[in-house]
Amino acid sequence: MGIGSQVSWQTGDHVNVGRTGAVTPVAILEPIEIGGVEVSRATLHNEDEIVRKDVRIGDTVIVQRAGDVIPEIVTVITSKRRGDEKKFTMPKKCPVCSAEVMRPEDEAVARCTGIACPAKIKETIVHFASKRAMDIDGLGDKLIEQMVDKKLISDPADLYYLEKEDILKLERMGDKLARNILDAIEASKHRPLSRIIYALGIRHAGEHLSLLLANHFKNIEGLKSASYEELEGIFEIGPAVAQSIHAFFQQKQNLKVIEKLKKSGVQFPKVVEVKGPKSLEGKTFVCTGTMESLSRDEAEEIVQRLGGRASSSVSKNADYVVAGTSPGSKLEEAKRLGRPILSEEEFKKMVK
Repeated sequence: MGIGSQVSWQTGDHVNVGRTGAVTPVAILEPIEIGGVEVSRATLHNEDEIVRKDVRIGDTVIVQRAGDVIPEIVTVITSKRRGDEKKFTMPKKCPVCSAEVMRPEDEAVARCTGIACPAKIKETIVHFASKRAMDIDGLGDKLIEQMVDKKLISDPADLYYLEKEDILKLERMGDKLARNILDAIEASKHRPLSRIIYALGIRHAGEHLSLLLANHFKNIEGLKSASYEELEGIFEIGPAVAQSIHAFFQQKQNLKVIEKLKKSGVQFPKVVEVKGPKSLEGKTFVCTGTMESLSRDEAEEIVQRLGGRASSSVSKNADYVVAGTSPGSKLEEAKRLGRPILSEEEFKKMVK
């Protein structure tokens, strides 16, 4: 299809909440026909775009629809303004779950911070159950989608309250497979704290940062009560990341999910500090590539337990770069900077 454009009144505004929590403003239009299709809504993309185009409620606008692309407002016909148009304001609360809507300083997109927001719940639970998070074997995207659609679960903690009879309601589900899934859910209650933090899906808190947070705070209570200033003062955490973590733990909805996880038997184990001398005190390590006997996050956890720092990028400040198989560009950067490179075996001997 070609590009079609038409003039319409912008009669109102609305926001959509996507599966990743992105809050997208949408213009509600007087219905118009473009290329044989009736159009009554158009995306406004984000707050910056609204300001740039100066789109207001009540404006006469030119709308464009190309192919299957969502219609968008191209421009405003300002000469048709009557003086009673209203400026759009991004909601402070998610229209779906009422959690805070937050826009990080370095991003154009505002996001819902609620872990149990119905608009993004499937994506949240898929991440929670994934291999590098809670590692619930056998619980893939399709099964989670069915569980949500059948209203068996509405947040990650609900997984731990499932009965075999619930799981048997799913398509192509037998007794043995249902039992295996329940066993995998039960086994996941004993994951390290860093994996649980990662599983919560806090924006910007990837595996590396989740390990950093676990080793710094030692327990979930310390992390929950951390101030923005304390978070920003941690090595490798900047203002945007600190804001995201702090906002997550300010949401009652998120705290409720954590309490449900605790009551279900998820352990949230404390990180035990190594007693005696810390052999890697003051040393910075970068791990790259795939290791045979331990994962990268396990290697980073060892470094931090022994007093060292685990960094995600190679710089002149790195004391050692631990290289597994297929190390990629980090190894090349280490060579360029003349940083000491350790094999997996050399690293294991160092931390014995």
